[in-house]
Amino acid sequence: MESGERELRERLERRLSLVRGLDGKAMAQTEKRWDSIAKPLKSLGLLERNVTKIAGIQETVKPQIGKRALVAMCADNGVVAEGVTQTGMEVTAIVARNMAEASTTVTVMAEAAGVDVFPVDIGMVTEGPLVSGIPEEKEELVPRTLLPRKAACGSKNFAAGPAMSPEEALRAILTGLEIAGRLKAQGYEILATGEMGIGNTTTSSAAAAALLDEPVEKMTGKGAGLSDEGLLRKIRVIKEALRDLKPNREDPLDVLCKVGGFDIAGLTGVFLGGAVYRIPVLLDGFISSVAALLAARLLPMATDFMLATHVSKEPAGGLVLERLGLKPMLCCEMCLGEGTGAMAGLSVLDMGFQVYRSMATFDDIQVEQYKPL
Repeated sequence: MESGERELRERLERRLSLVRGLDGKAMAQTEKRWDSIAKPLKSLGLLERNVTKIAGIQETVKPQIGKRALVAMCADNGVVAEGVTQTGMEVTAIVARNMAEASTTVTVMAEAAGVDVFPVDIGMVTEGPLVSGIPEEKEELVPRTLLPRKAACGSKNFAAGPAMSPEEALRAILTGLEIAGRLKAQGYEILATGEMGIGNTTTSSAAAAALLDEPVEKMTGKGAGLSDEGLLRKIRVIKEALRDLKPNREDPLDVLCKVGGFDIAGLTGVFLGGAVYRIPVLLDGFISSVAALLAARLLPMATDFMLATHVSKEPAGGLVLERLGLKPMLCCEMCLGEGTGAMAGLSVLDMGFQVYRSMATFDDIQVEQYKPL
């Protein structure tokens, strides 16, 4: 292990050692408040449980999600060279710039949900130079500005060898973690995850198949509109890479390095940052969920700080959430990515918060309270 990699590993371990569990007292008091509200017990299901979970994260019986951010990790994937996508890598930079200009699907949805969008160049082949080191975030992060945090100029083609080095992967993870911490310091109370990267359903399917030890065919879909022939090619490329590279499913960093992408690595860091800095993090779709799975393998307690918003239409979307032990609030057959599912789920979560804060209790309306039977 080289000194740079060792230093980054130690830095990550120090951060993760700070993580504490959910505040059980705050959760119990929040659940008691829910049970006092004039409605049948537990009748809002996941909305109640998710508000209660956020109370445990924020360590208060009065949780808030008023200031919210979407972190969209943007990166290119070398495996695109194998013909596993309908479009080329140049599209990644175009959409990333459009995110900064508020002219993509997710930025329109984010505006409706009152969310500030932070696109991050974590590994695009174009746009800006490499960023050496992991800055301790001091400067103010500005929404709708493409944040330069490039760990590498795109991942390598995993059909020909590992996608990235351990040092590159750790740098991207720590970058995501530090961004989560900076946004928490700027007063954000909840983070949503998104991504942009042509070819990232291929990297996500490969990583998920390796981590869960499931057949590639079961974990792989058409992504952004592949033909039947294209899907077969995509499956073949992933199967051959897993056979040749032999990623160790017991070592999440090894899986990430061999068949992952920098967008996934950055999001893995955001999820870990949620646990370190005690800020709830919303999963988006399949790619985001695979990053959450990697974070959970690195730090099992990280799932306590995650909330699932929707289940992706990608074939493995539901299975990954199931293995994480997370239940989605919505099933809309969405597979766009970028954070769009997280935006939809956040709107539903807002309704749960509104009921929790505003609705009358049984005492208020002088009706006998429901009792558990």
